[in-house]
Amino acid sequence: MPSLFDPLQVGAVSLSNRVVMAPLTRNRSVGLVPGPLAVEYYRQRASAGLIISEGAQIVPEGQGYLDTPGIHLPEQIAAWKQVTDAVHEAGGKIAVQLWHVGRISHADFQPAGAQPQSATDRQAKSKTFTKDGFVDVAAPRALTTEELPGIVQAYVHAAHAAMAAGFDAVEVHGANGYLLDQFLRDSINDRADAYGGSIENRARLLLEVMQAIAEAIGADRTGLRLSPVTPVNDAGQDSDAQALFNHVVEQLSPMKLAFLHVIEGHTGGPRDVAPFDYGALRERFKGVYIANNGYTREMAIEAVSTGHADAVAFGRSFISNPDLVRRLRLNAPLQKAHSATMYGGGAEGYTDYPALAD
Repeated sequence: MPSLFDPLQVGAVSLSNRVVMAPLTRNRSVGLVPGPLAVEYYRQRASAGLIISEGAQIVPEGQGYLDTPGIHLPEQIAAWKQVTDAVHEAGGKIAVQLWHVGRISHADFQPAGAQPQSATDRQAKSKTFTKDGFVDVAAPRALTTEELPGIVQAYVHAAHAAMAAGFDAVEVHGANGYLLDQFLRDSINDRADAYGGSIENRARLLLEVMQAIAEAIGADRTGLRLSPVTPVNDAGQDSDAQALFNHVVEQLSPMKLAFLHVIEGHTGGPRDVAPFDYGALRERFKGVYIANNGYTREMAIEAVSTGHADAVAFGRSFISNPDLVRRLRLNAPLQKAHSATMYGGGAEGYTDYPALAD
């Protein structure tokens, strides 16, 4: 049986091991461009089989938090190229997460202070991080049917930008109550057009995005993140999450995507927040299945050896353990992350966590 530390082929990308670094928003991209500290941060973690970068907004309207990077402007592409070069020189592989937050935003981040875009005009009971600290998100406006092809093209443009920046792959953020998840869930999506109502309609935008990106840069460099039952960002449970996500993955499978990255349970919280059969998604998806959320070393080793997952993503452990793969191999103690330096700031709590002494 495969081991957590065995190589893995993920579409066109060859990984040296099956330990994945999950996307981690760190709010350190002043001017919406990753800086020199980001280059060092990702380089330090290049021993991961695959790094999935922090979310990078695909358009200005996709921003929802202070100092998060984009992946749509020339200066952003140039800055990310320094990151990808550093990771590759250190022997690693890196994908970028393509992000549109939808209604989880604030007027401070929207062009001309406009309302955030969403599937709905209902305001989320959630907060975002601005220059003034944590504040309530703004009331959104529902995107019109005619605007949705433009959203698809924005994802395609960002995917092309990612390839120009030297990323090995892209991960579309379809999770955690952000734009694509807002279309998926009937707890949020209250539309009456071809993108609302039935499961088929609510899944339409996500599937159009995935098909368009796969055609643009290759399905073998395209992945997707889902979170079927997480309640974060006021994402209420869908009335039939199992049927919804089974349908999504059934429709994805013929696209031959490189990977499916699934948050099992409440993002960053309990794994048993709501009943869900993740094995049903695993069975329906023919590419690489990456499991995520609350995995310990023992759980991850078992998940891979039993076939529950092909790889396992770790989030917070990678913040404070740049050499996490080595620590997992040796069963060495893990350092705890400092919550006060998670978001914003400089090198402290970002690039100053030490690796194990040789």
